[in-house]
Amino acid sequence: MLEEALTVLAAAGGTAVVQAAGTDMWTGLRQAVAGWFGRGDEQRQRVELERLDRTAEELQTVLAPDVERVRIRQEAAWQARIEDLLESLGDSERAQAAEELRVFLAQHEHEGGVSAGRGGMAVGGNADIHADRGSVAAGVINGEVRIDTPFGAGPSQG
Repeated sequence: MLEEALTVLAAAGGTAVVQAAGTDMWTGLRQAVAGWFGRGDEQRQRVELERLDRTAEELQTVLAPDVERVRIRQEAAWQARIEDLLESLGDSERAQAAEELRVFLAQHEHEGGVSAGRGGMAVGGNADIHADRGSVAAGVINGEVRIDTPFGAGPSQG
């Protein structure tokens, strides 16, 4: 059984994988996670890259009603994988692996800043979106937008 600090670290790793999937941060984090799991074994690293790609694909293709459920499941799965690896190591190796994980999670957290996946909008501060005089304003529009002439408009109105 892992000490609480390592369990929290593993949870942060699982969350980082899920949050980065489909964003600008994904490529770097994907490589770092696969390298961390591979521990110098190129074959194992390739297997982890494939597993990460499947995770990203599932998160990108999930239908709206299931997004939160899939995100939670993927975070838990990656947390468990990280915990399993940490538990399989001896004390000194575990300490080194935990420090490596802390370092690359911190690097990727700061590297990406604000990021959004496909069809999303990310804001690093305040967003002020407003419509004026019959126009349309939106952060993200998924679908068609129409502005029709109001019913009963006179010749000067439209």
